[in-house]
Amino acid sequence: MQTINRQNERGFTLVELMIVVAIIGILATLATGSFITFQAKSKQAEATLNLGAISKAAGAYYAENDTYASGFSGLGWAPNFITRYAFFYNTDQAPGTPTNPDAGVSYADPGSTADTNSFKSWAVGNIDRDMSTDQWYITDNRDLINWQSDVSTP
Repeated sequence: MQTINRQNERGFTLVELMIVVAIIGILATLATGSFITFQAKSKQAEATLNLGAISKAAGAYYAENDTYASGFSGLGWAPNFITRYAFFYNTDQAPGTPTNPDAGVSYADPGSTADTNSFKSWAVGNIDRDMSTDQWYITDNRDLINWQSDVSTP
């Protein structure tokens, strides 16, 4: 019989490989949660940027006419692409923004207003496909408020 000397063989044991796989799994779990939150917050940038543009358009209209526009047609603002959010100004919904409920969530106007001296414009969307909405509004003072956040932080 011939004996095999295994002292010179190199390699990983099954236990070492299982520990490495477990560590990789834990790291992937932690990274996935952070990535999903980051992705949702980046989607919120659409609402803040568009509300800022609506505010600038309303301010320009006010500077020329000494009153705020009554709706988007007077404001001269419309989104360039398909949006995740429905945008409202003085109960007028911006053309091309979502109107159908997504996952049973209503994209109704939460209370946009405009009169001769002030306005409040809203953005309503469902960015993570759950049963709650993400709601933002901006006022004539350029106060940008996240009224209801649809981003859950782990």
